[in-house]
Amino acid sequence: MQKQYSVSQTHSTAVTSVGLSGVGQAFWRALVSQLHPRMLFALLLPFLIMLAGAILLLLFALSPLTQWLNQQLSESATLITVNEWMISKGLFSLDGVQAWLVPFAVAIVLLPVSGILGLTVAAIFVMPMVVTHVSRQHFPGLALQGQNALVVSVWNAVWVSVVFVLGWLLTLPFWLFPPLGLLVSLLWWTFAFSRIMRIDAIVEHATTLERTLLIQRHSTGFWTIGMICAVLNLVPPAWIFLPVFSGLVYTHYGLEALQKLRAERTLDI
Repeated sequence: MQKQYSVSQTHSTAVTSVGLSGVGQAFWRALVSQLHPRMLFALLLPFLIMLAGAILLLLFALSPLTQWLNQQLSESATLITVNEWMISKGLFSLDGVQAWLVPFAVAIVLLPVSGILGLTVAAIFVMPMVVTHVSRQHFPGLALQGQNALVVSVWNAVWVSVVFVLGWLLTLPFWLFPPLGLLVSLLWWTFAFSRIMRIDAIVEHATTLERTLLIQRHSTGFWTIGMICAVLNLVPPAWIFLPVFSGLVYTHYGLEALQKLRAERTLDI
């Protein structure tokens, strides 16, 4: 008699992490997929949204934010004392530092907001196109068993984006210590890529149970892909293609993992 597939059975085989298995393959397949004309066209929407967001933020937020930061620095008793001490010792004045520090600080605040906007748009509007392309090309036999995919995708993208923006603002003081600022930036972008893209990659195909199992089993892989994307995100030209390319990597990785999970389930029946 055939065995019935049970939740407890699948859970017991899925909790063991597979480590980095399949990550390299996912990046290679994503690179090949990115060269497809349809995926090259998909680059336009998140890039244009990100560009428009950056322009609007610069137009409406740059001047008020710059003025506010200048005022805060000018009225800081600590900075005034330090500045007077440095001048008395014949060192440079902090006024000159402030001239480039404020625009740098404003860029650190505004550019990530534009970037997360582009990633969110890619997750909601472009990822369905990415998933359809990858599934048809590489996983034609993988059944669509997800429920309320759009609702799950939108909710996931929104809450991750809100947490990212709030967390970014709260950790801005770390940028006063450059190594920590860079580390915090990598951690926040790893969080954003991983939390957004891993869901969108599998939400149309995987059931709720399967999503849970895949995230448990492939947590290391999902976070590693996010970290690599976060490192690439430090290079400005990558901003153009990264929202879509990261989606391709996660889709190849996620659907391959889902296909293997269902193959295991079939063997257990």
